Amino acid sequence: MNQTGNDDEIGTSADSLDLSPRPVSARQRRKRRPWPAIIVLLLVVVSGGVVLTKFLTSAIDYYCNVDEIGAKSGCEPGRRLRIQGVVDEGTVKNDGVTTKFNMSFGGESLPVTYDGEPGGIFKECIPVVVHGILNDGVFLGDRVEVKHSNEYEAENPDRVDDEVATAEGTACLQ
Repeated sequence: MNQTGNDDEIGTSADSLDLSPRPVSARQRRKRRPWPAIIVLLLVVVSGGVVLTKFLTSAIDYYCNVDEIGAKSGCEPGRRLRIQGVVDEGTVKNDGVTTKFNMSFGGESLPVTYDGEPGGIFKECIPVVVHGILNDGVFLGDRVEVKHSNEYEAENPDRVDDEVATAEGTACLQ
């Protein structure tokens, strides 16, 4: 209403605005749920969980000594492992492509095939940790860590059993 009280000057009247609620049909009463959005969200969550699980399980390398293979839970063939042992004397053979050697720990020995040259101070009769997969009784290594100085021990204090590794290493040299 304007100041003069005449509704017709604005072009609307009080009767033309119907503010009463409209009747709701049965179809409109049902809430429409966003099923496609819910399904997409569930697929994203499930696929994210699968990817995360695969990432976390593949990132875990079980740490085993040579004598624990097949005896300790998590040290089964076919899975990614880190194996500790001493390189056996007289077993290192390098053909330019692969390096083959045996490593021992706790009275057990294991043949290792490593793609490439381990480099560094890798040699016979020293403790090493080899990363890879045990397949058909041969450990296929893709990374070799050589125990040297205090650097490896400082980073991995619980992983090297000095008494056994040192005893096997010195026995190798005698």
